[in-house]
Parts: sequence; C-alpha cells; structure tokens
Amino acid sequence: MSSKFLYIKRIFPGVTLALIFFLFSQGINNVLAIEIFGTPKSPISTVLIAILLGILMGNAFTPRPGMMVGLDFTQQYILKLGIICLGIRLSFEEFIKFGSIAIPLIIVCIIGVLILIKLLIKKVPISSKMSYLIAIGTSVCGATAIVATAPVINAKKTEIAYAIANITLFGVIAMIAYPYFAEWYFNNEDLKAGLFLGTSIHETSQVAAAGLIYDQQFNSPETLNVATVTKLIRNTFLVIMIPLFAFLYNRGEVKNKSYSIFDIFPYFVLGFIGMILVRNVGDQIFSNENENYFIWMNTIEYLKILATTFLTMAMAAVGISINLSELKSMGYKPFVVGLIAAVTVGIISLIYIETLSKFFI
Repeated sequence: MSSKFLYIKRIFPGVTLALIFFLFSQGINNVLAIEIFGTPKSPISTVLIAILLGILMGNAFTPRPGMMVGLDFTQQYILKLGIICLGIRLSFEEFIKFGSIAIPLIIVCIIGVLILIKLLIKKVPISSKMSYLIAIGTSVCGATAIVATAPVINAKKTEIAYAIANITLFGVIAMIAYPYFAEWYFNNEDLKAGLFLGTSIHETSQVAAAGLIYDQQFNSPETLNVATVTKLIRNTFLVIMIPLFAFLYNRGEVKNKSYSIFDIFPYFVLGFIGMILVRNVGDQIFSNENENYFIWMNTIEYLKILATTFLTMAMAAVGISINLSELKSMGYKPFVVGLIAAVTVGIISLIYIETLSKFFI
C-alpha cells in the first residue's frame, strides 16, 4: 500500500467531517430562510453557522486524534485552495486597483500596531518575545506570522501558544462581528468595507470568512474581493517583517539564526494571482461569440461554488479545533495586550479610510 494512499486514508475522516459540517450548515441556513423567516436569505450566513457549530461540537465532544489530522489538513490546504479559487472572481485591473489602494493602509496599520505594542509592554508585564509575536500576528497574518517569527527570536513554546490563542480568539470575534459593523458603519460602500475587513482581521481564513459573510448577507462580491486582495498583500509583508523583527530582537548580539525568504513566502498568493490570469485569459478567448462561452461561464460559477465550499469547510475545522477551556487557563495579561492591539488596528483602519479615502478611493 503506497504512502500517498495511507495519507489520504488518514486525512479522509477529518476532511469528511468538515464537509458534513458545511452541508449541515447550508441546510440550517435554508431552513432558517425558508421555513422560519420566509425570506430568500437567512439572517445568519452559512460560514457563520459552520464556525459556531464547530466551536459548539468541538468543545462538547473531544475530537479523536485521527480526526484532527484531516481537520488540520482542511485548515491548512483546503483553505488555501479555496482562496486560490476566489481569484476567478477578479479581473487583473481590479487586482491592481484594489492592491494600490490597500498597500498604504496596510503599512499604516503595521506601523501603528508596532508602536502600540512597544508602549504597552511597559505597562503590561509580558515578555518582549510574546509582544513581538502578538504584534506580527495582529498586523500581518495571524498564526502563520507567529510560527514563522518564533524561531528567529527564539520564542518559547508557551509564548507561541499564548500568541496563537490570542490571535485566534480576537480574530474569530472580529470575523463574526465586523461584517455587520462594516455594513452599518460604511452603509453599503463596498470598497471601504472590504479594506476594513482586510486590514482589521488577523488570519487569512478569518478575513475570507468575514468577506463571505458580508457577501452572503449583503450581496457584495466586491467587498469579498477587496478584503481578499488586501489580506493577501498583508501576507506578503512577512518577507519584510520577519527579517526586521530578527534584526530588532537580536541587535547587539551575535546570533546564528537562519531563515529563508522561500520558507516564509505565502505561495498561495501566487496561486490566487494565477487564477486571476486564468479568468482574464479565458474571458478573452471565450467571448460572447465563442461557441464555448456558456461552458466557460459555468466553469467560473463552479469555481466560485468550490471557493465557498472549501472556505466554509476550513472555518468549520477551525471552530472544531478551538478549545475554550485552554484559552481560559492561559491567564489574562497577554489577552489584554492582544485585545488592545486588535481594537487599535481596527480604529487605525477606520481613521485612515475616513480621513484619507478622498486621496486613494
């Protein structure tokens, strides 16, 4: 029996569980809409139902270790595949437009969080290593940034665990609350809402889920597109931030820390851009006059459905993996810093969008 077959056999139960959660969540969404509210759309999106169900079930019943292998695979790889599929929704012109608007905002948010964390650790007694991890996790790309940064500053396992728990907790809260806040605050301004979601929520999965919630509830594909592009550009800042953190932490000391740009670069961003190119080339080839036009348009719709399915499966897996009792046992001081950092990055984003939007938007 080949090793590939054995691996597929190992991940199959967890992936299947995530798929079942997606289908169940979709069913609940339909029941809420048709049977209870009598409307075409449920007031609670499928993505939100999936993660809440995951948190409920994951804490009511302890998942078996064999199940966690597939759930981890879903969070890591099926999530990225879903994000890559999102690229089919965009034109290359939209990608350039959204990216050029987002980059100044991302830089302002990163600088703001770094300054804040530097000031906070003088008031709240947590280790400098943990403060660096919370800062990069909040400002760049969540747990991925934390795991990538930890070796270059020699962080302890407990510090990594605290920082990831921090990012997970406040990221999930923001993922649930911010789509509804953005709709209320920006009043159907899709571009502004997307920029806010893309800069103020920590994890790539959380941003994608928040964008999907906004799209499903307020019928705004552009908000999802802007949020996704903004977040993926944030992810690429790892290439700058990790060497910077290594320098800041290790300056004045002789260190032999090695890290590679190739190891920390988020390659699924290239997949996302590749899918944008596929969409644009396909649109040129299969124009209205082409006999395969309808096949091409159906292919686009199928890929959009796959993106939603994969992302919802990933969020169900994230929910199942969240252990609330572990979060409770970690103490409050790092969470105070994480909460203030999370709120601050949201406020910076709002201020930037409101005050400078006339120059960039």
